[in-house]
Amino acid sequence: MATARGLGYLVKLGRWCRGLQVAPQCRTLAALVPGVTQVDNKSDFLEKRRYRKHPGILHLPHVRLPQALADAAQLLLLESAMRNVEKQVQTLTNYLWSRHLPVEPEELQRRAMDLEKKFLDNPDLSQTEEKLHGTVLRALRRTTYHWQELSYNDGLSLVYMAARLDGGFAAVSRAFHEIRTRIPEFQPQTLMDFGSGIGSVTWAAHSTWGQSLREYVCVDSSAAMLGLAEKLLKGGSESGKPNVPGVFFRQFLPVSPKVQFDVVVSAFSLSELPSKAARTEVVQTLWRKTGHFLVLVENGTKAGHCLLMDARDLVLKGKEKLTLDPRPGFVFAPNKKPKEEKFSMVILARGSPEEANRWPRITQPILKRPRHVHCHLCCPDGNMQHAVITARRHGRDLYRCARSSSWGDLLPVITPSKIPPSPAEDPPES
Repeated sequence: MATARGLGYLVKLGRWCRGLQVAPQCRTLAALVPGVTQVDNKSDFLEKRRYRKHPGILHLPHVRLPQALADAAQLLLLESAMRNVEKQVQTLTNYLWSRHLPVEPEELQRRAMDLEKKFLDNPDLSQTEEKLHGTVLRALRRTTYHWQELSYNDGLSLVYMAARLDGGFAAVSRAFHEIRTRIPEFQPQTLMDFGSGIGSVTWAAHSTWGQSLREYVCVDSSAAMLGLAEKLLKGGSESGKPNVPGVFFRQFLPVSPKVQFDVVVSAFSLSELPSKAARTEVVQTLWRKTGHFLVLVENGTKAGHCLLMDARDLVLKGKEKLTLDPRPGFVFAPNKKPKEEKFSMVILARGSPEEANRWPRITQPILKRPRHVHCHLCCPDGNMQHAVITARRHGRDLYRCARSSSWGDLLPVITPSKIPPSPAEDPPES
């Protein structure tokens, strides 16, 4: 669970998009996944640690907004004297979580052709070509989702801050926590945030790697958003000293293809692009500018998940236009958290995945049963496995580690491909 507190006493921020418990039912979890393998824990994976803190634990139980950020946001909201803040926050939150992806021109044309054929096949609707064209257009308007680009002015930017500051900070902090926990020696010096908005990524990155980061480049097309982000950095004023040094704001991506950043982030921004072609171009550009990690975060909805899967496939299977960096990419961390802040994320990294992905990741809430635990795992080879962990077959340490793990954690086991499948009906033992 990733949560953040800091503005709740102003507009009750955690009530509108939190508490969305959507965990699958136990019956679904109990269903077997093809290709069940036996797990192995012969290595000393605990390293003298308690099983409740085994090295695969990655979930972030609680996050607080930095006090300087919370104070600045409070000051800006109080100075704005906005009316009906709670109602505006509720409306914007509902809208953001209900958005679908824009319909692509090809799909729109296909729907129009299907409607035209349907009307032509109906003998009761004899009409001229002009009338048929109008009928098809009216039917399309009724049945097609009308995606609109959000234009953030000063007022809407403040509402967005009240609605999404804590949740956005928590989601990005969870992604950064994954990198820092698994590669503690990684000390980035530069970061670029595409679609930076109110600057949550900058604050989360500073909280994670503030000692090493010396340059933050925030890119957003909205001048109002950039102005608000700068005020938040300066304690709510326009002339104060920034709480985070080395932050630069701009409305366009750096032009030079040779400029790379240690960490590149796009948080809740791909969904604001008008087409698949635009998203493809942006993802390719962001990947070219990635020196080590590309962090993509979207809402934990079907639309957000689809965006991240498309971006992942584009990086892993697509060909870069400019091959200035020959290192291949791999998935460092897929995750989906249905807790107080529901989000989807994917972290793509340059280099070799052998060391980073040595353990499988738990992809669903674990199912605890008397004397055995069901774990659905995404293994390093990309295959999904369903492991039934018992103390007799896998050891007391691994059994207790599995019971204390959560969705998104790594299970410290090895899944040898040559070990024969373990029968699901094997009686569990204590």
